[in-house]
Amino acid sequence: MKFRKAIKNDISKIVEMIADDELGKERENFKNPLPDSYLNAFEKIDSDQNQELIVVENDNLEIIGTLQLTFIQYLTYQGGVRAQIEAVRIRKDQRGLGLGKTMFKWAIERAKTRKAHLLQLTTDKKRPEAIKFYEALGFKDSHEGMKMHFTNS
Repeated sequence: MKFRKAIKNDISKIVEMIADDELGKERENFKNPLPDSYLNAFEKIDSDQNQELIVVENDNLEIIGTLQLTFIQYLTYQGGVRAQIEAVRIRKDQRGLGLGKTMFKWAIERAKTRKAHLLQLTTDKKRPEAIKFYEALGFKDSHEGMKMHFTNS
């Protein structure tokens, strides 16, 4: 298994994985060709040193997983860095094989390498299995998150 930074040619496979679950189907627009919004987002992510879009490849160099790490510099914690993990997805035929745990172990070590003092995530309350998985990895339910969605005009 190999972890590497995503390249432009990976975006279609990444979006396919993001769209391939109950909630992703509702909010993503996976089609060929991909809408420009995904490619534009990739360009911004790729050019930002505090963003790491990662793909996981198997021995056949097939993309079987993805995650995004964001490193947030702030003033609290004496000018600390916080790592945020998002969009963790595993290809459907690879789920249940332990890949998620391996991906999180890699992300935890990467966050430590970047001198983050914590790794945080959010998960939809509609995903109770994911919440149990994160708790088993050592994540603690420490805050109540809130969101405000905007419509794009």
